[in-house]
Amino acid sequence: MRKVIIILCSIALGLAATAADPTATHYSYTECQGSAMPYPVPDQAPRAIPDSLTPVFVNHMSRHGARFLSSSKYTSTLSRYLGRADSLHTITPAGRELQKLCNTIVRNTAGRWGALDSLGMAEQRGIASRLHILVPSLFIDTKVNAISSYVPRCVASMDEFTHQLTRLNNRVEIYSASGRQNSPLVRPWTHDKDYKEYIDSKQWHEVYDSFVDATTPVSVAKKILGDKYPFAPGEAQDVSLAVYKVVAGCAAMAIPADASKYMTIEEYNALWSIENLHHYLTHSASTLSQAPMDMASALLTDMMETMDQAVKGSNEYAVMLRFGHAETMMPLLALMRLPGCYYMTNYFDTVGLHWRDFHVVPMASNLQMFLFKSKSGRYYVRVDLNEVPVPLIPGRSDLYTPWEKAKEYMTRCLPLYLQP
Repeated sequence: MRKVIIILCSIALGLAATAADPTATHYSYTECQGSAMPYPVPDQAPRAIPDSLTPVFVNHMSRHGARFLSSSKYTSTLSRYLGRADSLHTITPAGRELQKLCNTIVRNTAGRWGALDSLGMAEQRGIASRLHILVPSLFIDTKVNAISSYVPRCVASMDEFTHQLTRLNNRVEIYSASGRQNSPLVRPWTHDKDYKEYIDSKQWHEVYDSFVDATTPVSVAKKILGDKYPFAPGEAQDVSLAVYKVVAGCAAMAIPADASKYMTIEEYNALWSIENLHHYLTHSASTLSQAPMDMASALLTDMMETMDQAVKGSNEYAVMLRFGHAETMMPLLALMRLPGCYYMTNYFDTVGLHWRDFHVVPMASNLQMFLFKSKSGRYYVRVDLNEVPVPLIPGRSDLYTPWEKAKEYMTRCLPLYLQP
């Protein structure tokens, strides 16, 4: 009887905890790496193409592969605080472990901040190989067009991808270009006026800052610097966020890091939700503004036009590859309203339950839009998100959409002033 009472009490406490915070997330340590999570290779079986369809063309848009941390900002911040804690004799064993980790990151990076690393190279080669296996006919005596952002990690991603294609088949001609001329497609935030006005506004900053203040587990900072560390106002929050950025980015650099040494799974989820909300507010659709989503309009239009040319037989390329950033992918996927990539709410503390950056933009995230021709001569479109076929049109379950319907739907996704 006593055991039954104890069990019932435990269940009641668990339910009470859940009810107390229905917006709390419960993702794994791997998922909480967020957009820094290495590319999750999916099962290829669902990608099998029906015998009744012949591949005609594919548009591929990809984020660069796994990379070193984009800058030394967070390792420098932590090293400064940890050094002071050491001199004050407040540093904890976890803090000393973090010191070693920061030193390892700096040593392994060797000044290559933001550069594509060996894992990122392998990710791109793997995606290229699987695409070649899936639609081999598109790489036999055909032409491939590839463009990238001018940022070195994107150029390197394009090079790894295209070089792998030539290793697999030397009967394909590849024409590649990188540079600022591609920015309107793969770096639209650099020139979009509406987006710049939104980013400079107080609107999203107020939502984000309020969430940070309410959500940041400052216990993380105390866990590494010590309870007696003399924190100035806001420092514990800054340190906790820096710990997240450094630890979450380690897997992408192939550097072993046990996140549980520095954060409980609840703390890791809380810190992830802050980074996730930042991505959502600045590069996806929200009730605050459509500008982050709409800036991908030129890219979506280009993908539609090149596919339309393939239908009409006027596109000289069988494959068109584009390489950009997470900030390229998030707006595009939101604009297309693909599953899990578009979420509208006025309750921003629920964003992490429905819009998850590790699903939308892990390292090397990609969108592949295939064009097939049936035996009857009709054209169909299939969209693969991170190599997983997904319905193009919301509310529909079919994976193959007639080109006319697909074109009509994607045209409606564009801002009204761009629709015919």
